[in-house]
Amino acid sequence: MSFDLLVNPWRFLFGKMAKEGTESKPLGSYPESGISVLIVGTGLAGLTAAIECVRKGHKVQVLERDSAINTAGDMYFMGLSATPFFKHWPEMKAEYDSIGLHNAWIETYKHSGEQMIKPLKVAERLKAAGLDPNTPPGTFQMRPLIYRMFVRQVEKLGVSIDFDSYVTDYWEDAARGKAGVTTKAGKTYEADMVIAADGVGSKSQKLVGGQVRAKSSGRAMWRAAFPIEHLDKNPELKEHYKMVGPNDDEPMVRTYLAPGAYALTLTRPDTMIWILNHDANENSAESWSNYISSEEVIKGLDEVPGPDKWSPMFKQLVMATPPNTIVNFELLWRDPQLTWTSPASRVIQIGDAAHTFLPASGNGATQAIEDAITIATCLQLSGKDKIPEAVEAHVRYRFIRNACAQKMGFSNAELLQETDWSKVKLNPRLAQPKHPRWVWDHDPEVYAYEHYAKNIETMKAGIPFDESGIPPNFPPGYKWEPWSIDQIMDAMRKQVPVELGPGNWD
Repeated sequence: MSFDLLVNPWRFLFGKMAKEGTESKPLGSYPESGISVLIVGTGLAGLTAAIECVRKGHKVQVLERDSAINTAGDMYFMGLSATPFFKHWPEMKAEYDSIGLHNAWIETYKHSGEQMIKPLKVAERLKAAGLDPNTPPGTFQMRPLIYRMFVRQVEKLGVSIDFDSYVTDYWEDAARGKAGVTTKAGKTYEADMVIAADGVGSKSQKLVGGQVRAKSSGRAMWRAAFPIEHLDKNPELKEHYKMVGPNDDEPMVRTYLAPGAYALTLTRPDTMIWILNHDANENSAESWSNYISSEEVIKGLDEVPGPDKWSPMFKQLVMATPPNTIVNFELLWRDPQLTWTSPASRVIQIGDAAHTFLPASGNGATQAIEDAITIATCLQLSGKDKIPEAVEAHVRYRFIRNACAQKMGFSNAELLQETDWSKVKLNPRLAQPKHPRWVWDHDPEVYAYEHYAKNIETMKAGIPFDESGIPPNFPPGYKWEPWSIDQIMDAMRKQVPVELGPGNWD
């Protein structure tokens, strides 16, 4: 019997039917797999992996190095491809629909404050060919709200989370088919499969193949989120950064594009957020607790080259930001990490532990969630006896897609930092980061189910994934070409566009 019939025997009896993964299959739809999974880290990758591994019948335990799950932060872009799995979790879907910025508007300014693109629904600005304007390629989301939603779901499932468990070492025992970790306190955990979702600098690097060296991009981001009532002291500022829509109650995103920099603000009913990409300085650091003063930001704004200076309104917004709120986060670049798994494929990295993204890519959270969904699905398909096979299948599904998304992030950053306003006036899309169809028009669970048999077959035959005949989940026509940050930096030094490679990236 074919693998497809094993996965879905009813297709044989009744002909064509819905693809596996397209219809809602809530908790309890899958039998216990007998696979024990240890997840390290409670970012979006780790939380999603816990939720989906439980649904797929795996036994899950989670470790978190801190005393609680960090739900702080500001905003990010959540791609459409990260959300199809909500159909299996009706309560999560309802909450997501209620808290998401689905009705947000967006407008674009020169950094001086001159409006260049009038306010439009985000859906109108982000839509791509063939996409319903009411279903954009993704939506802006508030990190605290989304994280709390995921945390609540993990808690409802009764998943065991051991806090204050700082992992110092990963290991595996190929002969016994086990892997595990050791914590700073000397405690050891063991499972059939270990998922390293503990972010950049994961201790799993030593087992997987060594830390990818970070290089300074020369860039950093000032980021701030604070209660909107802080604008009450300045009526003019409050009026300028108000919400919009027929009843002035719909969120508003304002983007500012400057020579070598760009900024974004978001006005919500309860929160004001602003983000500004700038040249790194001696106070920049890759840390979410690296707070600086509003005066430092103003000094940086005053140093922008050219005759036009930053909008007085934006500067007032910076000054209205309460103390100990602005983070100066340095953006470090890393080459694509070629290895995500341990030698015996009992430990796998997902999310930032495997691949890091620039904020301009709009892909970090999206790809982390896709990773988690894919590995949970591959493990369910393989069964306990073929876990290494599932892990390798997962990497084939995910590697080229992520490498392409990472590279696209550099191209987007270049676009935002060096806007050609003469061209933008003729084509406003040139002031908009790429969110191409190959990114958003993808369901990682359905894709994993639909192509698993062929993925395994071509993998065993030694055929590269981009030559397997499986429809690509990366730019159509693309063939994997190794690339490095040095090449990207060289292009930027020469002021030539980042070369994305063959295929349709639009």
